Amino acid sequence: MKNYKFTIRGHVYEVDILDIEGNIAEIEVNGTHYKVEVHKELKNTKTPKLVRSKVPAPTRKESKITKDISTKAYKVIAPLPGTILQVFVKEGDAVSAGDKLLIMEAMKMENDVLAEKSGTVKSIKVSQNDSVLQNDLLIEIS
Repeated sequence: MKNYKFTIRGHVYEVDILDIEGNIAEIEVNGTHYKVEVHKELKNTKTPKLVRSKVPAPTRKESKITKDISTKAYKVIAPLPGTILQVFVKEGDAVSAGDKLLIMEAMKMENDVLAEKSGTVKSIKVSQNDSVLQNDLLIEIS
């Protein structure tokens, strides 16, 4: 798209050339669209114009988006390397989002590890006084 400014009899016109096909040009002058005939011979470009066929709209069956309900357990991982001081839950316990699962010492501070999702404790991978690294699996909640 090319943009030009013309001054005719003291009036300024902003002209955008939107498309040229053959000797017909589609232009926009100060926000108004026009189709004009060009009297000057135009140079033909060597690049062919790509014309694509219209893609049919998806059928109702194709456009359905299904939500995959995962049966995988939610994994509680260690945010930092540290030592497990106390575990408050046991396997089979029901927990709600925000419940305190365990306390771990990391960087000389006690940190509460909370449940981010509700569910049932599937397995506990650590016990009191265990040393863990960052991103180690602590508890699985299903």
